[in-house]
Amino acid sequence: MATTDGIRSFVTLNEFDIDHVHSTDFPGSYHGYDDAWSFAKFTENFRIEIIKIDGNDMEFDMIGIDAALANAFRRILLAEVPIMAADKIFIHNNTSIIQSEVLAHRLGLIPINADPRMFEYRQEEDEDGSDMDTIEFELKVKCSRNTSSSTDIPDPSEIYKNSKVTTKQLKWLPRGNQATLHQANPIRPVDEDILIAKLRPGQAIDLRMHCVKGVGQDHAKFSPVATASYRLLPKIILKKTVRGELAERLAKCFSPGVIGFKEDEQGEKVAFVEDSRRDTCSREVFRHEDLRDAVDLKKVRDHFIFSVESTGALPPEVLVSEAVKILKAKCQTFLSELDNLGPGGTK
Repeated sequence: MATTDGIRSFVTLNEFDIDHVHSTDFPGSYHGYDDAWSFAKFTENFRIEIIKIDGNDMEFDMIGIDAALANAFRRILLAEVPIMAADKIFIHNNTSIIQSEVLAHRLGLIPINADPRMFEYRQEEDEDGSDMDTIEFELKVKCSRNTSSSTDIPDPSEIYKNSKVTTKQLKWLPRGNQATLHQANPIRPVDEDILIAKLRPGQAIDLRMHCVKGVGQDHAKFSPVATASYRLLPKIILKKTVRGELAERLAKCFSPGVIGFKEDEQGEKVAFVEDSRRDTCSREVFRHEDLRDAVDLKKVRDHFIFSVESTGALPPEVLVSEAVKILKAKCQTFLSELDNLGPGGTK
């Protein structure tokens, strides 16, 4: 029989359902299981392990926390870490086939390489902004025929000039002392080859756009991450020895690299769990009558694998650090509100 501590430590994957998924609402709900809050216990168990940082991608483990805290951290990454994005588009001329509303929407979703920590939030009543809260870009482009190109070439980019309007053609217009402040890292779109529109001879776009500081809960264009997700660490337990053809079939039930092989004294393949982290929890093994009882599929309840992909405005490690600061500030605000409560829970 499984112990209470084992039940509360793992989520169990069965063939058609999942067991032991509930968190504890009140201490003492489970006999023999100590779930009372203790700061000393939390600091002893909690840790963060960085697995990989590769450009805009980051993977790290957050261990020793509840799902509620992990999800709060994920939502802060999605919706509360600020970045700069286009908020107002002033279109002076647009003769392309793209409607001005669609064009403005496209421009708003372009990630801007600018550190939002160096800017302030723009006030709602402020129409023009200042160098402290606004970044200005200009896009002025017109399509024409390339007279030096042969008419037999089917490629429009060879026949026409400016047939494709990309983010490379966005020109930053520094305000105040922005050019000096951002001299080492000039403000620009994160990628230069994002397609904005396609033009043909006679068509033109002339506009200016103001980029301001915002958060994802106001609009998705202010979200600093392309994805921010987490999953529980898989744990695969072999309950009996699996060898030979069964071992090879067992390995095919899991993602590559999950099940490895070693040879016994007779030179026969014997399966072992090589890296359960690679498992995607497909539960394919339950389809095999001769293998379904050979394994236990579990997930570690308090071990979260986070994957963060930045849009490029800020490195993912900086986004994670900023999310921690925001979560900490929220906790401090909540504690101060509790301290201000009077008798009976009122201020």
